[in-house]
Amino acid sequence: MFASRTGWALEPNRFSAALERHRASGREALDLTESSPTRCGFAYDPSLLAALGNARGLAYDPHPKGLRVAREAVCGYYRQRGAEIDPEQVILTASTSEGYSFLFRLLCDPGDEVLVPAPSYPLFEFLASIQDVKLVPYPLIYDHGWQIDLHGLSEALAARTRAILVVHPNNPTGSFVKPAEMDALDALCRERQVALVADEVFLDYAHDGVERPSFAGVAPASRRPETRAGRPRDSRRDGGVTALTFTLSGISKICALPQMKLAWVVASGAPEPAREALARLEVIADTYLSVSTPVQLALPEFLALRDELQQQVKERVAANLAELDRQLAKQQPVRRLDAEGGWYAVLRVPATRPDEDLAIELLERHSVIVHPGHFYDFPGEGYLVVSLITSAEVFAEGVKRVLGCF
Repeated sequence: MFASRTGWALEPNRFSAALERHRASGREALDLTESSPTRCGFAYDPSLLAALGNARGLAYDPHPKGLRVAREAVCGYYRQRGAEIDPEQVILTASTSEGYSFLFRLLCDPGDEVLVPAPSYPLFEFLASIQDVKLVPYPLIYDHGWQIDLHGLSEALAARTRAILVVHPNNPTGSFVKPAEMDALDALCRERQVALVADEVFLDYAHDGVERPSFAGVAPASRRPETRAGRPRDSRRDGGVTALTFTLSGISKICALPQMKLAWVVASGAPEPAREALARLEVIADTYLSVSTPVQLALPEFLALRDELQQQVKERVAANLAELDRQLAKQQPVRRLDAEGGWYAVLRVPATRPDEDLAIELLERHSVIVHPGHFYDFPGEGYLVVSLITSAEVFAEGVKRVLGCF
């Protein structure tokens, strides 16, 4: 009766079952996995809700790509980052997940392949299977920081590969794609005639405060102006990447507003493939028309207010990182892997048992919730993932309990 693409194992895994039992018991649980900023005690400006009161929201005048005013606001966001994007390059979606679905439909026939980084976000598997797309992992390797295994990525390319997906910065490793890696990816995609898909939802959250370039606007180093003596090379847009590139982002992270449901896809790269891609995406988007008109009209105001919300998030992340490092310095067995951005920290712990067993023990014996590394496709055992936007008090006590186990 049902499609094979939805033939998932629907019974909860051992960790999820343990979490359900714990919550049903009514016992305390310190949640170090909280990912929604709306549940982390941040202060939201009331004018965010007022922005939804635009009377134009009562009229229905849809545009497949999204209202022009909203797409211009997206361009304004990139312009502040030094990238000139035309509104016609932008397709609005209700979420980055929907953006992925559009792109998988655009690029792939059933059984085609998309390369994805490992470790990375577990939702990709479901998004791909719903679209009858096969995911093929390529490795990120850790050596004094994370980097793309470009040889492993190249080896993973096959006849049915249609796209390479990068997450910039990666979730949960917090690693940005480096300029040399950008250039290598651009060259590889052009050579093999595959698209480049860049997920940038955490792009604004660099731990060192140094802005990283977006795939929507960065030019390969080989085509950037040479530097003058003592001056760095200009990393801002100079014609854009040359491979067909799709950049995804949205207000879930940029504005800490996941409940408002607005994201986008920016198509860039070689002009002719980008034009054809946009024409096809417009038909896909016109089939769904999923983005709410009031949210589109409110987008300029949401983006204008993002700095205040981002500052709160950045301060929380910095404070929790400092607390984590303070507690780690007092012990030996556990260490934090280097991260450059995002909202998560990866802990390297003694691999004396499966990560899931450890996470269940931490829940049942110490009432603290962490994610086992296999949720994110880490290689082997000995990895735990914690959220850095948890309230400071919960985070400090939760980390204390975790480290106390070792």
